[in-house]
Amino acid sequence: MEDDDLDTTLFDIGPRLRALRHRHGMTLTALSEVTGLSIYVLSRLESGKRRPTLELLIPLARAHRVALDELVGAPSTGDPRVHLTPQRRFGSIVVPLTRYPGPLQAYKQLIPPRGAPELVTHPGYEWLYVLAGELRLILGEHDLVMRSGEVAEFDTHTPHWFGPADGHPVEILSLFGPQGEKAHIRARPAVRRKSG
Repeated sequence: MEDDDLDTTLFDIGPRLRALRHRHGMTLTALSEVTGLSIYVLSRLESGKRRPTLELLIPLARAHRVALDELVGAPSTGDPRVHLTPQRRFGSIVVPLTRYPGPLQAYKQLIPPRGAPELVTHPGYEWLYVLAGELRLILGEHDLVMRSGEVAEFDTHTPHWFGPADGHPVEILSLFGPQGEKAHIRARPAVRRKSG
């Protein structure tokens, strides 16, 4: 990239940041609280008086829930498909579905049979949707079996564990984010019909 092109690209980031902030109805003060960047730094970035760096752009991309490409004005490929890259985590195959580096992340997971349940707690909020198979969800004192098409959501401060309910893998969609980024979908317990 020519020096002039680079200078133009960097200069164009400021107005783009200002437009994103206005689109989200945020003040510099509010954005400063979310990103941890000072109002002075944010103002200089938006006016083009401060050279943008990755250390500055990453928290801004998270705050605005956009990919870094959108902040720097990278040319669009015209291809809306998300190119999935499976990863192995704790024995499961996890496919990140979210392209932006924001606080709410979506995953598709294929969970193989596991050992004995070990309940964990951590900050956040989780939403699970069973795609295929049967999922055993232990949530506090509740021990549930969820089938294809069923949904659960819970505060991850509650001791929890999930995995296959039987000896077969289970496939799920998972949304995870910090408290306050709750999915606005509520799971209802299935109504059990009495037999006989």
